[in-house]
Amino acid sequence: MPDLRFPKATRAHADHRRELAPQAEDAFRAFSKAVFADGALDARTKQLIAVATAHVTQCPWCIEGHVKAARREGASDEQIMEAVWVAAEMRAGAAYAHSVKVLEILSKGKTD
Repeated sequence: MPDLRFPKATRAHADHRRELAPQAEDAFRAFSKAVFADGALDARTKQLIAVATAHVTQCPWCIEGHVKAARREGASDEQIMEAVWVAAEMRAGAAYAHSVKVLEILSKGKTD
């Protein structure tokens, strides 16, 4: 049974999205192409960043697309997994860093 929370993107979806807003679709595609082109960072590195970001944003379509793109750009399985671990550390690190807010609230509660 298909997972309805995360339907598989199809060509029909892409075509329908374009029919509904062709200028925005074209602009987004041009932007995406420019972002992932070689520049100060090579395309492989950019795809590895995208793999990590996709995990932090928890987008299953982005994970699938950028893992495949990273492989096409020559990233190894080990590099891809390392990017995932960087994402995991950053997500956990953010929770850890935000504990300062809790500590501030707790310390104020003692004096209120």
